[in-house]
Amino acid sequence: MSAAALRARNLRTLAALAAVFLLPLILAFYTYYGTDWRPARSVNHGTLITPPRPLPDVPLTRAPIAGAPEDGGPPALFDGRWSLVYVGDGSCEAACRAALVLMRQTRLALNADMSRVARVFLVTGACCAREFLSHEHPGLLVLDAGAPAAAPLLDAFPGAQRADTVYVVDPLGNLMMSYDARQDPRGLLEDLKKLLRLSHIG
Repeated sequence: MSAAALRARNLRTLAALAAVFLLPLILAFYTYYGTDWRPARSVNHGTLITPPRPLPDVPLTRAPIAGAPEDGGPPALFDGRWSLVYVGDGSCEAACRAALVLMRQTRLALNADMSRVARVFLVTGACCAREFLSHEHPGLLVLDAGAPAAAPLLDAFPGAQRADTVYVVDPLGNLMMSYDARQDPRGLLEDLKKLLRLSHIG
């Protein structure tokens, strides 16, 4: 074989090897920058509320539930702890009950970290299913949000599908995530574990 033919064969081999390594890279660049396709950036299960919404400081009173503390003053709301929040009617029908159970079980599953998380039920009216709440959800902070003064607080929570939604509020009082209570309950637990692990507050 002549030197020219050998050189040509070597060049073809080199070109084939370069194509094997470079074509996937070129295809990846084209897919990412030349099309509308993007990989999912989020690994959270809930819906992030961006930017987080600072919740107004509205004084609320505890609903009269058996076993609830009666200190005579408004409770410290969204102050220093992460909070799982449900907003709904105090009669607490099926969707409400399912959401409260999700909140309770998620908090219990945090084990040593459960003291960092509060459960809050903002009651918009018809307060309350007292026997159910006191027996099934001890420690739940049930607050009367039915007065007109509570409207700015309630307006901060997205209204669509609110009956099936659990909200996450950070220790600084920012509404930052919502979660569909009808979905796999492990999703909320995984998101909350991640938040607690990364958080230096609360």
